[in-house]
Amino acid sequence: MRVISIKQFGGPEQLTLTEVPLPTPGVRELLIRVQAAGLNRADLVQREGHYPPAGASPLPGMEVSGEVVGLGSSMEETRWRVGDRVCALLTGGGYSEYVTASEECCLPVPENVAIEDAAALPEAVFTVWANLFRFPVSVCAGETLLIQGGASGIGSTALQLAKAKGIRAAATAGSATKCSRCIEFGAEFAVDYHADWASALREWAPAGFNAILDIIGGRYFAEHLSLLAPRGRLTNIAFTQGSQVSLDLRLLMVKRLVVTGSTLRSRPVAEKGELRNEIEREVWPLLLTGQLRPIIEARFPLEQASDAHRLMESGTHVGKILLSVSP
Repeated sequence: MRVISIKQFGGPEQLTLTEVPLPTPGVRELLIRVQAAGLNRADLVQREGHYPPAGASPLPGMEVSGEVVGLGSSMEETRWRVGDRVCALLTGGGYSEYVTASEECCLPVPENVAIEDAAALPEAVFTVWANLFRFPVSVCAGETLLIQGGASGIGSTALQLAKAKGIRAAATAGSATKCSRCIEFGAEFAVDYHADWASALREWAPAGFNAILDIIGGRYFAEHLSLLAPRGRLTNIAFTQGSQVSLDLRLLMVKRLVVTGSTLRSRPVAEKGELRNEIEREVWPLLLTGQLRPIIEARFPLEQASDAHRLMESGTHVGKILLSVSP
């Protein structure tokens, strides 16, 4: 089968189309013929050599959609059948024509979602659900939420879910056009982060935010703490501006704040299965009603993965970028 591999750590030019043997599904795994694969920032970091996937495929790609073409062992009582349309969360290997995935990390593609669009869903939905709608953040109806990078794949998903759940959301984005898209996705307010975004957000939410989803870290950390309301929650899922921050414990104590963070890739399969079950019950119906939809900026053929990475690095896209694999 054709796959995209990393020749050596470095820039997008290090992605190369090669051939490897077809994988064999293991215990409680599905073999999926891939229709599309989603790009994620983690793929870029892995390509650069900073995100070693311990125990996972060295090939990039953490989410796919496609058709089930094989079942592994211990699948006598599985819900899945050959021919099912699925999308899957992976630990790697998605930039390929076939991939294996744990059945606990797979979701059915709803009838009203094109199979080639469904690859835009798993990573963003799993990440948003795990970090905003579960303990210790557990943002709920009537609360205020700030999404940094609201025009990203994660951001566009978070804003749609916030609106569906009755949460008042604000967002930052990198241009006036992107801010307009954030409003389209469900934000009540959006501000260009090249401006004085913190002052604008204080004016919009003078009582502070109940929760903030942060993908930036670095110097934004202190500003986020000041923007939180008493008993506010800050959840960190990336640190594009650096992982080292300074914390004044007095502010944490006086406001009774919660600061948390997580990664998704390294979680045990059983924990991802719990998330999958909650997502299928709480989020998947929103796809059927149109309250949630995959936001897709561009599609590239598998062999043009380098160009897809260049687009992601440019930061000009809105929503997700996909690789089209099978016709």
